[in-house]
Order: sequence, then structure tokens, then C-alpha cells
Amino acid sequence: MSSNRLEVMRHLQDFVRDALPSLLKTEDTYWQPSDFLPDMSQPDAFDQIRELQQAARELPDDLLAVLVGDMITEEALPTYSVWLHSYEGIDKGGEPRGPWGEWARKWTAEENRHGDVLNRYLYLTGRVNMREVEATIQNLISDGMDIKTGSDPYKAFAYTSFQEIATQVSHKNVAVRAASLGDRRLARLCSHVASDENRHAKAYKLFFEKILEVDPSDALLSFQEMMKSKVTMPAMYMREKGKQIGESFRKFADVAERTGVYTRLHYVDILQGLVRSWNIEALTQLTPAAEHAQQFLCSLPERYRKVAERFENVSKELHSFSWLNGGESTPVAQPS
Repeated sequence: MSSNRLEVMRHLQDFVRDALPSLLKTEDTYWQPSDFLPDMSQPDAFDQIRELQQAARELPDDLLAVLVGDMITEEALPTYSVWLHSYEGIDKGGEPRGPWGEWARKWTAEENRHGDVLNRYLYLTGRVNMREVEATIQNLISDGMDIKTGSDPYKAFAYTSFQEIATQVSHKNVAVRAASLGDRRLARLCSHVASDENRHAKAYKLFFEKILEVDPSDALLSFQEMMKSKVTMPAMYMREKGKQIGESFRKFADVAERTGVYTRLHYVDILQGLVRSWNIEALTQLTPAAEHAQQFLCSLPERYRKVAERFENVSKELHSFSWLNGGESTPVAQPS
């Protein structure tokens, strides 16, 4: 990373320190996975489990496969935490502890609940082969990820702004579908996960907004490079036992597309929202290269939208997942 970008990270430390209270929950307002799951200390614990399982029976295999993929993505948190702590300007957990490191640690602690609550819910449904799921999680963590950010914190914050919104969209849409199918417990817990993701997205968007204020030309160049390589999801290497790297992610993404949980058009909408939120079009006093990046970024959403609209809404390919107990993902009409 250039010395200039490291200096910008240091320059923004005071801002981050002051902003943290509004970006993070306090201990007395945390939710915990046990808030949404049967209480095994209660006499009616098994009745609670039967109620959970009865509601979960109404979930189609396609939606269940997407939920499992979302959970596996969340469970690879060790990879994401190490990645975030690898950037210069973010302390590595020693002393002195700076505000960037505090954000990274507390973000990790909040995110840790997501995989926990989804994992326990799926285990209790009885519809999921948890050993196969656990093997996929282990593979994903051991295989790592390559999201093309290098050591550039500018790219990292542009990426996390996008990716946190994408996960928020996915969890929110699963919640909506679950509610429509009568699984109020799943709807409630996914809504809380989505709310966390939305708050985290606001934080990363704010960090990048401040970088744009201090170093607009280099920030735009990083954003352009990020979008030229396309924003790949952190679970892009997802694979079931015995499968090739990325094979299970491709199936998962296909099913997410046709169920409407996360689609190509969502990708376009997120990009357009970031370009507008950061007011990219209005930035001035840019270098010639940054002006070119500005034009590229402002025109990109419409170009992507035209491409996305050419694709069929429904994939006809059948997908089977080792994660589901005897289940096969079948083509379904995309919801309106």
C-alpha cells in the first residue's frame, strides 16, 4: 500500500473513534442466538422443537438450499476477520489498540452470531445433513478466498460496502419468504441478521465516504478497479465434499437467482445505490485518470442493467445438494 493511503488511514482514526458508538450496538442491546431458538432448560423444550420443525417443513428445498448457503457463508467468519485485520492501518490486536482495530474486532463479534443462529436453526429443523454442511464449512475456511482487494484498504471498504448490502438483501428476502410460508421464527431471526448487515454496510459506506473526501482521485481509482474485476462474494470457493472449488457456490448462486433471493438485478441496484450515495458524479478536482474512472463508474450500472435484463429469470438446470436430506433443488418461478 502507498504511504499516502496509510497516512489517510491514520488521519481518519479520530473520526472512526468518535463514530464507533453510533456504528456498534452496546452490550445491553445485543441480541443473541438463543433469543430465537428453543430453550432447552424449559419443560416444553421438545414441544418448541416440534413447533420449529413443523414450520420448517413448509420451506421449499430451493429456499432451504439458499439458507444453508447463506449460513455457510457466515460461518467462514475466521477468513474474513483475518482478511480485515491484514490491512495496514488496522492494528493486529496488540497494544496500543486503535479505533480501526476496535471496529474490526467488534464487527467480528457481531457477525459471529449470524452463523451461530442459522446453524442451530438448521440443525433443529431435521431437514439438513449437518455433517455434509460442516464439511463444506471446513472446506471453505481452509480454501480461503480471493476477492481481488490486495492490501488496499480503499478497495476493501468499497468491497465491504457492496458485500454487506448484498448479504442484507439475501437475509431480508429469505425472511420475507419465510414469513409468507408461516415460519415466523425463521423470518424473525433472518430479519435481525439482515438488520446487522444493514448497519455494518452503513459503517463501511461511511468509511469510504470519508476516504473520498480526503483522497478522492485514488479512492475513485480503487473503486473502479474493484468493479472492473467484479465484486465476487466471499464464499466463491464454496464446495461440498469431493467437489471442485467453487462448484457448490455456482449452484447456490443459481438457486438464489431463480428464487429471487439474490439476483443479477440486485447486484446492479447495489452498485447504483453506492454511486448515488457517494455522489460520484459530483466529485471535482480529480486527476485525469480519476475523471475517467468517474465516467466509467457513473455509466456502469446502466450497462450492467441492460446485460442483466437479457438473462432468463428462471434457470432450467436441476441442482442437487448433499446438504439437504434427500432433497433436490427444482426449478421454480421467480417471485414477482
